[in-house]
Amino acid sequence: MTDVTAVCPGSYDPVTLGHTDVIARATRMFPTVVAAVVHNPGKRGLLAPDERAGLLREVLAADPATAGVRVDVVDGGLLVDYCRRVGAGVVLKGLRSGTDFSYELPMALMNRHLSGLETVFLPGEPRFEHISSSLVKEVARHGGDVTDLVPPAVLGPLRRALGA
Repeated sequence: MTDVTAVCPGSYDPVTLGHTDVIARATRMFPTVVAAVVHNPGKRGLLAPDERAGLLREVLAADPATAGVRVDVVDGGLLVDYCRRVGAGVVLKGLRSGTDFSYELPMALMNRHLSGLETVFLPGEPRFEHISSSLVKEVARHGGDVTDLVPPAVLGPLRRALGA
């Protein structure tokens, strides 16, 4: 896989340590990695897509292992079309559990059906298995401590967005 570009799509609302772990490991597998901040116009995110992308850039730039990762905002459309535009040959998805696999597998099969694009599933680091953006927002919304769930750069913007 020496010449394959991998796209790591996600909402990153907010970016978590689980996200950064998967992206860092992807950089050891693929020479080019693109973190695609996917915006679903049908859902209202906590943070605006451009803010999510900015935070992700800041977090990834701070780590030499991920400093070369490109971050893009993808506004709607099919992931396969985005991957075609950036020349990606692989979608890389981190999985925390069998539930994630059950959710992701039909999308991976559809992406392959539509375009031949393959998906690589990367098991998440067990110490981050319980972390999801949704749970981080819920815990933070109720005043819980999320300092060990998200990168430090995310804490301030997350608290401001929640009015905490």
